[in-house]
Amino acid sequence: MTHEQLLNELEQLAFNCGIAIRYEKGDFDGGYCVLKAERLIVINKRLAPARRAPVLAQGLAEVGIDEMYLKPAIREYIEDELSRAAKS
Repeated sequence: MTHEQLLNELEQLAFNCGIAIRYEKGDFDGGYCVLKAERLIVINKRLAPARRAPVLAQGLAEVGIDEMYLKPAIREYIEDELSRAAKS
C-alpha cells in the first residue's frame, strides 16, 4: 500500500469517526485536539504524504480505535506508528 493510499484510508477512517482533518501551515507536525467541542486532527500541509500518514495514525490512536473494525493493514500500521512513537 502506498503512502497516498494509506493516507486516504486514514482520512476515511477519521471521517467515519466524525473527526475533521485540517491541513494548515506552521512550525509543527500535527496531532489530535479539541477546538470548541469539535474533534479534529491538524496536520502540517507542507509535510510529504509519507510523514502525514504517521501523524494522522497517531492522532486516530489518541481518539481510541480499539473497538472499531479496521482493515488489518490499517490497524497494523497504526500500531506500528504507536510503537515507533513510544521508542522516540
